[in-house]
Amino acid sequence: MLITRVVCNRATKPDNFWKRRRVFKLTAHYYGRKRNCYSIAIKYLHRALAYVRKSRQLKKRDAIELWQQRISAGCRELGSSYEVLVRGMARCQIALDKKTLANLAIWEPRTFSSH
Repeated sequence: MLITRVVCNRATKPDNFWKRRRVFKLTAHYYGRKRNCYSIAIKYLHRALAYVRKSRQLKKRDAIELWQQRISAGCRELGSSYEVLVRGMARCQIALDKKTLANLAIWEPRTFSSH
C-alpha cells in the first residue's frame, strides 16, 4: 500500500482556532462586540491596522518637517537662510543629514554656528 505517498502530498493547514485567536488577541482591548464577535472584530482590526500604517508615514513626514523648521530657525538666528546653508555645505563637501543638523541647531548652537 502507498499510504505514505498520499499523506506526504496533502499538507494540513493550521486550525481556524489559531487564526481567530490571533484576531481576538489583537482586539482584546476594544470595547463591546468589537472584541468578542469575530466578524466585527476583524473589520475593526483591519481599520485599526490601516490607521497604524498611515500614522507611521505621517510620523516620518512630521519628523522631517520638524527638522527642517529647527534648521531654518537656527539659520535665522545667525542671519542666514536654509538654502544658503545647504549650498555652502555642498560646496565644502560636508555631508550631514537633516536630523543631525537639527540636533546641532537645537542642542549645540556654537557648533552649528561654525558651519
